[in-house]
Amino acid sequence: MARAIELWRPFKEFDRIRKEMDKLWESFFETRPLRGEELSEWLPSIDLSETKNDYVVKAELPGIDPKDIDISLSENVLTIRGEKKQEKEEETENYHFVERSYGSFTRAIRLPGQVQSDKINATYKNGVLKIVLPKTEEAKKKEIKIKVE
Repeated sequence: MARAIELWRPFKEFDRIRKEMDKLWESFFETRPLRGEELSEWLPSIDLSETKNDYVVKAELPGIDPKDIDISLSENVLTIRGEKKQEKEEETENYHFVERSYGSFTRAIRLPGQVQSDKINATYKNGVLKIVLPKTEEAKKKEIKIKVE
């Protein structure tokens, strides 16, 4: 059986890989309008801090009506639920791209210690939900002084 002689092109494979990578990058940065089911799930950012007497939770919830936010505490797990509703679209508007996310969310965080559930306070200002959870006496850190001799 006779074999044909082929010209050896050592960089041919590299050229093919480069073209594939170019296609990948182009498709990655391609912008297109998002509608309906294409909208991605979003989760608000949350900070949990601690003072001597309280745990403080701050959640970024821009564009959400406070009546669409539900806060609950069960077995030392704080749960924040809500919905960011999409603004009514104008029939004459044609979007080129949409980056804002909409939809329901649920965030649950386990608190580092026990809290007084009857004294929890929540406020909402400028798109930030702030929840102050007073610690129980047992959860407050006991300070132990060290004597230096």
